[in-house]
Amino acid sequence: MMRTETSMRYMGTLAALLLAGTATGAHAQFSGDSGQGGGDAPSAGAPAASGSEGGRSEARAERRRAQKQVNISPYLEVGQVLTADLKGDGDVLTYTTLAAGVDASIVTRRAELAGSVRYEYRIGESGGLGNSSSLSGLVRGRLEAARGLNLEAGALATRTRADGYGGDNSVFLGDGTNTANLYSIYAGPTFARRIGGLDVGAGYRFGYTKIDVDDPVLPGVTSQDIFDSSTNHVAWASVGAKPGDLPFGWQVSGGYEREDVNQLDQRYEGKFARADVTVPIGPTLALLGGVGYEDIEISQRDPVVDANGVPVRDGNGRFITDTSKPRQLSFDTDGLIWDAGVMWQPNRRMALTAKVGRRYGDTIYTGSFTYRANHATSFQVGVYDGLSSFARGMSSGLASLPTQFDPTRNPVDGSINPCVFGDQGGGCLANQLGNTTTAQFRNRGIQAVLSSRLGGWNYGVGAGYDRRRLLLPGLSAISDLNGIIDENYYLFISAGRQIDRDSDITLQAYASYFDNGSPGAANVQSAGVSAAYSRRLWRGLTGHAAASLTAFDQEGFNSELIGSALVGMRYSF
Repeated sequence: MMRTETSMRYMGTLAALLLAGTATGAHAQFSGDSGQGGGDAPSAGAPAASGSEGGRSEARAERRRAQKQVNISPYLEVGQVLTADLKGDGDVLTYTTLAAGVDASIVTRRAELAGSVRYEYRIGESGGLGNSSSLSGLVRGRLEAARGLNLEAGALATRTRADGYGGDNSVFLGDGTNTANLYSIYAGPTFARRIGGLDVGAGYRFGYTKIDVDDPVLPGVTSQDIFDSSTNHVAWASVGAKPGDLPFGWQVSGGYEREDVNQLDQRYEGKFARADVTVPIGPTLALLGGVGYEDIEISQRDPVVDANGVPVRDGNGRFITDTSKPRQLSFDTDGLIWDAGVMWQPNRRMALTAKVGRRYGDTIYTGSFTYRANHATSFQVGVYDGLSSFARGMSSGLASLPTQFDPTRNPVDGSINPCVFGDQGGGCLANQLGNTTTAQFRNRGIQAVLSSRLGGWNYGVGAGYDRRRLLLPGLSAISDLNGIIDENYYLFISAGRQIDRDSDITLQAYASYFDNGSPGAANVQSAGVSAAYSRRLWRGLTGHAAASLTAFDQEGFNSELIGSALVGMRYSF
């Protein structure tokens, strides 16, 4: 009898955890809304039930156990940088940096926020380097406005390559040519609460992404296009119940999503409705299944072409929209969708989900694995497969980041790093930054994130593979890009520790490879390592020194090996 009660208790716990995502289950059905690039798999960077009433209750209990923390640290900084080309003509550049910024970490009973914002002005001194300025930052926050109702937001400001060949850090060193400024924000409410024995969830998210080109694409560089700006709206709702009166759990959900892209008047519109069931078959195992209807349409206008039929671009390398031409379909599907899978949760620290299904007229595979060894160590893997775009991927990527993390920056140029790590886990935006194309795409890939504190060290690892197949009208003037496959491989490692009460050290390394499938386009590979040391000199005054080595290679161009060094002072208020 006791064994039966124990088994029933485990099965009840498993079922509750399986259905804990009632509020986010509908949200995850959107094409490309995993937070890691597409599909309906849980994001590698998101807690398993972050949007659920059960997940929220656990998070609230954890915050009550923790002390209230409000750390807001504004600062002023001055630095001297030397950058040398170690492989080419041996040019040496020097410049002075003046920066103002703020790092923040807030944890209260109803609010969580983590972020870093920095404005930097560079004064060129030698090597023909001119003056320039940049704004960079990453912010993610959540406010519990009422029971079950949360207001969430996130923002990113960084720089990327203007030709769309990935967010390689080497473009931020030296003269910074071929760069673009990227800004992306998202905000919206989410609701998750148990009402009358039912789990009710709903939400809305608005996203905006913009790229400003500093320098036009370099002569001889072939690019697909250069993203301009877009807005997107996502709304979803769901209702369901855990096993109890019925031997299985159930959920009915639906939603709508739209994105409007400035360039080529591109539009994405998708809607879905579906029903899901969860059937526990053992103390740690359950079967998952769902069926529904989905309607997705992607369309755009043609670019202006010259007398030879070649698309015309503006001074920033963007296509010029031909408003006199009718809209053409890039992708159109509607009909039955389904998926089936299994979830295994042997204990509260580990969970594995795997699904196979039918969407977009094709077979899809998604899954996730999470393991939390202790309060400071977590490992997450997400497999995704769906439809996405650069801007929608940025919004969902920001939404999947934890609300508590330790923001890290390149120690020499101050740019925000693509991966973040903390006690809640971590997340990476490296796949979203892989290519700033305007085209919508079918998106498949995998991402793994490890975040831990061990032996006095804080460290994190983010790695992944992202595959995109571009979707464009078959009769368009740029139809040669339809079906093009881009692949992005990336790895980022960060480690740091406090040496004594007044000093600490930080180590970073990254590697990336971007395989561009466009006709005549070049593949790009890069890697870099850096080390930084800082020491508190007096009250809020800190001195720091850093060095980095970056290698960059693009087919058809001379490879580069750049060494950089920095010494500086920071005063924190």
